[in-house]
Amino acid sequence: MPVNYTGTWDFVSNDNFEGYMVSLGIDFATRKIANMLKPQKVIKQDGDSFTIQTFTSFKNYSCSFKIGEEFEEVTKGMDNRVCQTVVNWDNDKLVCVQRGEKKNRGWTHWIEGDLLHLELTCEKQVCKQMYKRTA
Repeated sequence: MPVNYTGTWDFVSNDNFEGYMVSLGIDFATRKIANMLKPQKVIKQDGDSFTIQTFTSFKNYSCSFKIGEEFEEVTKGMDNRVCQTVVNWDNDKLVCVQRGEKKNRGWTHWIEGDLLHLELTCEKQVCKQMYKRTA
């Protein structure tokens, strides 16, 4: 049985978020605001069904999915693009592939201890974030 991601996760660190946002085509002003934010993630998992909510003082984003089932996603949290998204298990990691106008786009979540790791990719840019479980 894969790991349980359910919980509330507070932002700890960010590496190369600027490069990731540039690859998405995010405008300068939005990038400056986004770089100052400290997001909180609330993940609800019921077997292979997930809801991941990201809360900030600027924008909130929610995404619901079932492992292995492709769905149309509008990436409202970031760049408002439409893509075909699928999330699968890779051992205890959640691996998301987003097919659309940007190449090599997606994310990977995994847990080590009380830390949630998030690796975001777009084209040749990789952003690494960490969150600490608070509930």
